Amino acid sequence: MGEIRMESGMKPRLSLARIIEMNVGFFGLQFSFGLQQANMGPIYGYLGADEAKMPLLWLAGPMTGLIIQPLIGALSDRTLSRFGRRTPYFLIGALLCSACLWAMPHSSALWMAAGLLWLLDAGNNVTMEPYRAYVADRLAADQRSTGFLTQSAFTGLAQTLSYLAPSLLAQMIDRNVLDANGIPVVVRIAFVIGAVLSLSTIVYSVVRVPELPLSSDERARIAGTPMTAGATLREIRDAIVEMPPTMRRLAVAMLCQWYAMFVYWQFIAFALARSLYATADHTSDQFRSAALIAQQLGAFYNFVAFAGALALIPVVRRIGARVAHIGCLAASGLAMLLVPHATAMPQLLALMVGIGLGWAGMMGNTYVMLAGAIPPARNGIYMGIFNMFIVIPMLIETLTMPLMYDALLGSDPRNAVTLAGMLMLAGALATVFVQTIKIRNCDNADC
Repeated sequence: MGEIRMESGMKPRLSLARIIEMNVGFFGLQFSFGLQQANMGPIYGYLGADEAKMPLLWLAGPMTGLIIQPLIGALSDRTLSRFGRRTPYFLIGALLCSACLWAMPHSSALWMAAGLLWLLDAGNNVTMEPYRAYVADRLAADQRSTGFLTQSAFTGLAQTLSYLAPSLLAQMIDRNVLDANGIPVVVRIAFVIGAVLSLSTIVYSVVRVPELPLSSDERARIAGTPMTAGATLREIRDAIVEMPPTMRRLAVAMLCQWYAMFVYWQFIAFALARSLYATADHTSDQFRSAALIAQQLGAFYNFVAFAGALALIPVVRRIGARVAHIGCLAASGLAMLLVPHATAMPQLLALMVGIGLGWAGMMGNTYVMLAGAIPPARNGIYMGIFNMFIVIPMLIETLTMPLMYDALLGSDPRNAVTLAGMLMLAGALATVFVQTIKIRNCDNADC
């Protein structure tokens, strides 16, 4: 069974097994993100990118997220289809992701890889916020922390496997076997696996746990709201003006933590090449070794995030998402400060525990804080707008890091990782000042 019916007007409670099934699609989505995080820096390096300009090549993520997610969130709030409000966006986004993942390792030039990343991130963003809104729509209020932390756990599991994929494949295929474009064959195969998972897992979730049917009142309200571009933009404007205070106060913490994480993803492979092998040559065997180590470390911190997210479920119930998140960010910040000084794998693995806890908190705690503060009728649009708190820091990082990389960071990627650690600690401090709202046991649109 797995679904417990409640009295009229309340959402059916789901068993843990059904909550897991509804988040399987998030596994495929996050496998795609993990492949990007682990491999785009090295792919750009193989294709001849300059380190100082590396952030500009990652511009796709923040720009597509800034433009697409609020629009898609608003549209999905007002979509009426035989498949539901959110499901059409899952499927369209997953198809685009799969096509781009298949094509990415075949890139013959830097511009082609950068262009495909724009399309890949567009597909991911079309899926992402409707998926988060679907979880908020589907679950009773007191089950949302379980839903979002289960999502965080799937993020950790998916990215563990996506980061490990090239290294596992390297046990069967020589890591130095390259395609004509200089990209290792093991990377190409990992992206093919991601293309299959991106679509198949989304389909599984929406078939196993379909959206709840809308009430006649909800359908009438949606039908009375035009799906025009002007109406959508006005809805986004009104939602920003009426943004709940808790959401506003999260902005500073989100700025710090996502700027830091974007820096870390971009520069960790290059930093390890310096600290472990004393090389800045992107075509060397040592750099390929550093890239694989970065992926292995990423897999480990994502596994920590997977286990940590599950462990956080009772912790958040007891002490609240805000306090738990402060601890998670502090652990991550301290670990990042120490990474450039670690010269052995055991030291690095120990530090990944802190980064994994921070990542678990970022993918779960912030959404627990948000879900209790926004009106259910606007789940989609506010999840989309909240993503602006992720992509704007990334956009700022993309534009500012090239300016400071040579002048302030000495052209050394290890200093970039140190900067990321300082910003994570600043994010923990900013979270102290976030006032959260106790989640209400109410599922009506007017609640």
